[in-house]
Amino acid sequence: MLLYVDAQYASPYAMSVFVGLKEKGIPFDMQALDLGAGANRTADYAATSLTQRVPTLVEGDFHLSESSAITEYLDETYPGTALYPTAPKAKARARQIQAWLRSDLLPIRQERSTEVLFYRRCDAPLSDAATLAAQKLFTAADTLLAPDREHLFDAWCIADVDLALMLNRLVLNGDAVPARLADYAGRQWQRASVQAWVSLSRPPL
Repeated sequence: MLLYVDAQYASPYAMSVFVGLKEKGIPFDMQALDLGAGANRTADYAATSLTQRVPTLVEGDFHLSESSAITEYLDETYPGTALYPTAPKAKARARQIQAWLRSDLLPIRQERSTEVLFYRRCDAPLSDAATLAAQKLFTAADTLLAPDREHLFDAWCIADVDLALMLNRLVLNGDAVPARLADYAGRQWQRASVQAWVSLSRPPL
């Protein structure tokens, strides 16, 4: 398998697929694209990736883009650690969490980019819009995380990585985050598959 990722290894979506591959124990190679230089818009990559984005997974003549589509494919096709709950309602909830984190909370994603996670902190305080988004995030996460659970569900799933990453945009920047949620995000961040991504050697910005 070949996984196309961004050259800074900072895409949360590429990270999610990377973690999924590691959890499944699937051997794969990575190809980094310089998105800033428009490497994803070349004719060659357009022929590989329908959406011209990262991540894209290549398995023989099968090419698949969009992170949650890739992790669902991996989970349905390969043995190893389950990436999603098996119960239909729990799986639907995990997919809801993923879709929400990818489509909402834009002020947090803008003001606490993944540079905060992998390069340097941001000194600017959160705007009013980002503060409201953070409160929305905290309320949802607190509702989703049962007090007696280490993960979102009975066992770890890929949505835990996505939620922890969103929380860690704030935690690792030193922004105020409720202790229970910060502890959850910290535990998820220490998972071996996550640390394999965090520990990648990154080029300077």
